[in-house]
Amino acid sequence: MLSYPSGMTVSSRALGVLSDALRAQRNQRRTRWRKLSPGRQALLVVAHLRKGETYADLACGFRIGTSTVYRYIREALELLAAMAPTLAQAIEVARRKAFVILDGTLLRIDRVGMTSGYDRAFYSGKHKAHGLNVQVVADPIGRLVWISPPLPGARHDMGAAREHGIIDALATHEIPAAADTAYQGAGPTVAVPQRRRRKDLGSGRYRRLSRNQKDVNTAHARRRGPCERANAELKNWRVLRKIRSSPNTAHRLIAAVQTLMIASA
Repeated sequence: MLSYPSGMTVSSRALGVLSDALRAQRNQRRTRWRKLSPGRQALLVVAHLRKGETYADLACGFRIGTSTVYRYIREALELLAAMAPTLAQAIEVARRKAFVILDGTLLRIDRVGMTSGYDRAFYSGKHKAHGLNVQVVADPIGRLVWISPPLPGARHDMGAAREHGIIDALATHEIPAAADTAYQGAGPTVAVPQRRRRKDLGSGRYRRLSRNQKDVNTAHARRRGPCERANAELKNWRVLRKIRSSPNTAHRLIAAVQTLMIASA
């Protein structure tokens, strides 16, 4: 097998955070020897998450065994997931912002069992694909604040946000938020676009929005737009473009990427 040098668009701060965590764990365990230093192990893990490199390719590039790659990645994922912020910590950050942006996104997955209709809960009719629903909270310029644990992809954004406690937390702390029409009825602190009015009884068609309502929607779209940057950055980590692990363990993978994204900001 051939190997070659390559590059990644990842902040060195993210690599440093993971390297320090691995080094601290080794010191705590009093590990005497490893095939890779903490810095090299961190580089291996970031390459897997950012570029989706397979275990076999990483084993060739770093000149170690495939089983060692698996152990190194699993060890690092557990550390990174433990460092991910909780909703309470994210709310403390959000309270210092002018407002936050709330949006849901689907992370596709192909490791879903088909027996007894188990896969139906993961099938998103909107995206016509199996996946996991995650709620993303970003600041006004699109920097990530928090990513929720995943729920099955068939779950509606509003229901997912309520289940995670996001809606209640925003209302309790009176944090202004901008969201799309999926969050209609989320409360006074969550602003959503104007929707078309009810059907006209005479024509049977939806009544058109007024000029003022359209202007309000345009301003709201500009305000909410930066969250697309956070969603795009999330899916720049190729391991999340199509998750190939079990849905039951995907939360650790998502939390690990979240930690690295926040460290890179």
